[in-house]
Amino acid sequence: MSRFFIALLLGLLSLSVFAQEARVYRFSPVNQYGINMTAEYWNPIINYVSEKSGVKIQLKIGRTSADTTAYVLANEAEFIFSNHMFSPDREALGWKVFGRRQTPPVQGQIIVPADSSITSLNELKGLEVAFPGPEALVAYKFPYAHLLSKGIDIKVVFGGNMDGALAQLFSGKVRAVGGNSQLLEAYGRRENKKYRVLWTSEPLHDLALMSSPRVADKDAAAVAAAFIGMAKDPVGLSILHKASQLVSLNADAIFIASNGSEYSAYRKFYQTAPANLR
Repeated sequence: MSRFFIALLLGLLSLSVFAQEARVYRFSPVNQYGINMTAEYWNPIINYVSEKSGVKIQLKIGRTSADTTAYVLANEAEFIFSNHMFSPDREALGWKVFGRRQTPPVQGQIIVPADSSITSLNELKGLEVAFPGPEALVAYKFPYAHLLSKGIDIKVVFGGNMDGALAQLFSGKVRAVGGNSQLLEAYGRRENKKYRVLWTSEPLHDLALMSSPRVADKDAAAVAAAFIGMAKDPVGLSILHKASQLVSLNADAIFIASNGSEYSAYRKFYQTAPANLR
């Protein structure tokens, strides 16, 4: 074999090794909080998972939760923390649930400030009601579907994330908010805000950790093991506790394994949901 072909072969091998070493997967969690707090919550977790798994991961979030999901649908993320992928057309994309956050059940809710004169859903007719964004399943689609089923026509306003919607509520810009009970309670504790609940959905599981079918099996398995193993490692557990404290989550909000079967209620929703919410 000539020196030229040997050099070419070595060059191709070097490029292959470099490509493997340079591969960075993107992790896109739904924006449950403001963009800064979302990054503060997830970056220490992602750094830990990257180190433990040996798989390079970086955080990729958009300005709003809808923007982040748009990245996912455009194949610009390989790992996600989301409940936006359970409609029939999105399940066909092949994303796989490998874990979830262990928290008490979440519920979709419609709330008003504690001192609001509004006491029933019917009183919201024609009024502005804020939601995190058009992709928010628990916080928008469940509550709005219920309002539509009762013939209650409202003016929908999107806040970009849960914190944004709540800021509009407590500043008086909107009269009510549709939200995720977990995030509503956490915001109330952080900001010392009181509210009344007008409606609550059935209990639902917290968001899912998922991997794209484009992720190599060994990488997906390593990342899953790192997430789920955090609670068994004092360093990982400390990171989780600090992250939970930041967003006012219970200290027991660890990651556990899941095969996706817990999300049947999300899948069932799409069987009867209004066409504009599917």
